[in-house]
Amino acid sequence: MRTYDFSPLYRSAIGFDRLAQLAEAALSNEQPAYPPYNIELVSEDKYRISMAVAGFTRDELDVETEKNTLKVIGRKAVDGAQRTFLHRGIAARDFEQRFQLADHVKVVSASFENGLLDIELERELPEALKPRKILIDGGASLPLIKGEAA
Repeated sequence: MRTYDFSPLYRSAIGFDRLAQLAEAALSNEQPAYPPYNIELVSEDKYRISMAVAGFTRDELDVETEKNTLKVIGRKAVDGAQRTFLHRGIAARDFEQRFQLADHVKVVSASFENGLLDIELERELPEALKPRKILIDGGASLPLIKGEAA
């Protein structure tokens, strides 16, 4: 396994410690592989996470956000029936999957259909961070319209 020393970054850049922590976490292979999921770019600022959660019901799934972390939790209800499986290929075990969200990425909605949990996300850039055209000689600033940028 490769390890990288991020201490030079800490010495010369202020406020990038979260970026270094994300890089270290991405390099470690601790991310669970269950349940399988896709991350899709729907449009320029819209994303979709689709998770295959076969065997779970809506009541057994939770989607939570806290700060810049999206957490999807699946807790299987206790099945009191005694079953004898000849082959068990559907892994209906508990899970907790975490996704780190970039700044200004918000969860818009979640839906569950046909064993797939779809989570819609959108990047909402605050008005203060959007590009603005500054008029010379004291005029009011205007929003920068796409296509006018040089």
